[in-house]
Amino acid sequence: MRFSPDFRKKALTTVLLTLAASVGLGVLSLLFAMKEHRAAFFSGYFANPLIALLNLLPCVLLAMLLFAVTGRAAPAFLLSGAVVMGFTWVGWFKLQFRSDPLLAEDLGLLREAGDMAGKYQMFLPVGLPVTVVCLALGTFVLSRCARWRPSARLRLGAAAVVIVLLLPLRAVYFSNTVYNPLTGTPAAAGRWDVTQVYQSKGFAYPFLHSFRKVGAAAPDGYRADASEKRLSAFPDVDIPEGKKVNIVAVMLESYCDFTGVPGVPALAEEVYAPYHVLEQEGISGTLVTNIFAGGTVNSERGFLTGYPVLPSFRNPTESFVRYLAGQGYHTTGSHPGNRWFYQRDSVNANLGFQEYYFLEDHYGALADGGIAYDDVLFPELARLCATETEPYFSFTVTYQGHGPYPDNENIWSGESIDKSGCSESEAYILNNYFSSIANTSRNVAALADSLRDSSSPTVLLVFGDHKPWLGDNQAVYTSRGIPVGCGTDEGFLCHYSTQYLIWGNDAAKRVLGRSLRGEGSTVAPSMLMCALFDALGWEGPALMQEQRALIDAGVTMYHSVAENVLYRGSLRAPDELPEPARTLLQEYLCDAYYVQRNVPA
Repeated sequence: MRFSPDFRKKALTTVLLTLAASVGLGVLSLLFAMKEHRAAFFSGYFANPLIALLNLLPCVLLAMLLFAVTGRAAPAFLLSGAVVMGFTWVGWFKLQFRSDPLLAEDLGLLREAGDMAGKYQMFLPVGLPVTVVCLALGTFVLSRCARWRPSARLRLGAAAVVIVLLLPLRAVYFSNTVYNPLTGTPAAAGRWDVTQVYQSKGFAYPFLHSFRKVGAAAPDGYRADASEKRLSAFPDVDIPEGKKVNIVAVMLESYCDFTGVPGVPALAEEVYAPYHVLEQEGISGTLVTNIFAGGTVNSERGFLTGYPVLPSFRNPTESFVRYLAGQGYHTTGSHPGNRWFYQRDSVNANLGFQEYYFLEDHYGALADGGIAYDDVLFPELARLCATETEPYFSFTVTYQGHGPYPDNENIWSGESIDKSGCSESEAYILNNYFSSIANTSRNVAALADSLRDSSSPTVLLVFGDHKPWLGDNQAVYTSRGIPVGCGTDEGFLCHYSTQYLIWGNDAAKRVLGRSLRGEGSTVAPSMLMCALFDALGWEGPALMQEQRALIDAGVTMYHSVAENVLYRGSLRAPDELPEPARTLLQEYLCDAYYVQRNVPA
């Protein structure tokens, strides 16, 4: 087939202009891929050609695919621009408010994100209207200067080429071997600072790389038959008769003990005093979570399952809840918020809870149709525990303490902080947070007191899900010099750490023959149930026994976001572990994946 010179010129002009516009779109996305170190990060993208290529290529391929579908350059550019810049700006706002990058798994939580977005003070950055102008200008230019429309045959061929390219490119974008060594600005990105490392690689590339975790992809070296064989060496061990105690577990929203942390103003004694009394009576330790200022469900489901990397839980899934139910426990729980939030209604059923109380069917009636805060939640929890059939496992997720905290008024009576040296907005944020914490501390102590003299043997476990929000873009942390920067091991551990407490009444201590006092180890949420079983003297199910072997080898935390471990008190990359810890970690990751994929009977 012969084409006239004029036809070839129009075709070449259209293709080249579309390519140029899509490359420009990629550059525009990179301009808003970071929240700080703008010049350093942006120059770093182009100082490393591979980073630039991996960010620009998706924009080009998307524009070309849409051009093949629509047959017109202008609509293809506008549609691809809406997609690329839409995700870019969602990521930018998430960085500003939560100091957290946009990940593929966030796409499954759009309803929750919309609900929470309304609680933050939104603003219109200058770059947003600039983006709209650029997209409009590019669309206008292409509509006037790139008017060639390819035939259906050419469009089909072009679409096929793009789709064929996606297969090998998927391996590149998902590869840790490619991703991990690439850092655009080593001076700005600390080794364990996931947010900084993400930003140092642009936006489109790290966002696409995050898709590799969707659906909990199989770990390297995974073989189902090997996992089945290993787990058979750790058969589930029943809880000994006569040693069963009730377990009341409460995950406290944003609860963290800041006592003695640099940069935190002097606190009123009442903020933590009731909690500290319980610590002296029980076992207290540090929890290193995978999340910061949000993402509650990660700590929650890690604790309930022991999985270091979480699946979707769309189907019935093995869990510690199911193990306890199999031991004759009544498995129940509470959350005073909406049942649809984080899909808790369906997921909790899939985890094996026999009943669970939410705002819609229980707590709303106790709180005038709204969310039940701790003054309502904890007394009701104590009442429910008093009516339970033994033995029982109760797991409650609180809501009080959820950010953001007002920066222009006090919503709690009294003063919980020394305001000297604080700006007005800092004082309001900090006083609202710590006043909420003081109320929670009193309610936790009251719950323990309701169990203290009971003849029903009961163990109370409380833990914080993550550090609190303290201003957009960690504003108060930064201005007060609170050490949560992940550029150092100490900063990383402070960034992600909260506390846990194991406390038992006298009846439980007599049944177990244990004092339930002392210092607990530093663990991840996925290993917290193991720490509890150790305190109770129980062996537990197969996966927990495998966890215990890993803990004995020195690994007490696997961080699913930074993909590092805590080994004998220091952070290491998995491939830096000595044997046998390295092999035990890999086996644990594989076997947890095997367990979560096998639907329980």
